[in-house]
Amino acid sequence: MDTALIGAAAPPSLHVMSFNIRRRLPMSIRSVDRWDRRRRAVEALIRTEKPTVLGVQEAMPEQADVVAAALGADHQRLGRGRDRDGKGEGCPLFWDARRLDLLSGEQVALSPTPHEPGSRGWGNPVPRVAVVARFRDRSTSDEFVVVNTHLDVFSRRSRLHAARLLRAVLTTTSGVGIILGDMNARPGSATARELWRDGLRDAWTSADRRLTPEWATFADYREPRRGARIDWIGVTDRVHVDAVGIGTFRTAGGWPSDHLPVHALVRVTR
Repeated sequence: MDTALIGAAAPPSLHVMSFNIRRRLPMSIRSVDRWDRRRRAVEALIRTEKPTVLGVQEAMPEQADVVAAALGADHQRLGRGRDRDGKGEGCPLFWDARRLDLLSGEQVALSPTPHEPGSRGWGNPVPRVAVVARFRDRSTSDEFVVVNTHLDVFSRRSRLHAARLLRAVLTTTSGVGIILGDMNARPGSATARELWRDGLRDAWTSADRRLTPEWATFADYREPRRGARIDWIGVTDRVHVDAVGIGTFRTAGGWPSDHLPVHALVRVTR
């Protein structure tokens, strides 16, 4: 399947995309999981969809480089590895610099000490991070914040605290924002209830149009099936969601990742 679900967006619309790329492992028993097999499918997906803003999770540095090359020289990125030295998997954020100007940006740890790189807390056994960027849209002069993150898979307590922290970032820094990420939680979970408060809402339930069924986003290299979304896009009240969908892009070589990407077509309203 090589047809774009949304594709390049014309102003004032923005195509935002969240995609857990599945970290490259030194040795993978399953052939479908091998990065050297999946890489071309990842490149094809990104070149087909042409997102304005792309949040990637589980990206090792060399995988982030592949994403950057597929997007092309007009895109910029923010984010590093989650470890104290900046290495390891990360949640890099990419954007079309022809359309968006970066006003400020940082990477924070999802911990009680967010500005301490590599810090952990709340029960997460490995560091977790979020990349926070504030943009100005050149075509509309609107300003908004984007957060890209990957919540902990093991600790419910960690997910709750992280959701609370990120909601505060989105609702207090500007009042206009978008969150992208692998949340490792279902839509009706305590994490979701903690996140969808104070003007922040699920793009899936608030969209004018749903372009696909509600596929389970952790597909594990299998045919898409209806089920729980653990990868989400969220928006604040001043972001209108025209359309949303869960992509099922694959090539003859196979699936790009064990997760399906989530896409939304959004507009900042006044």
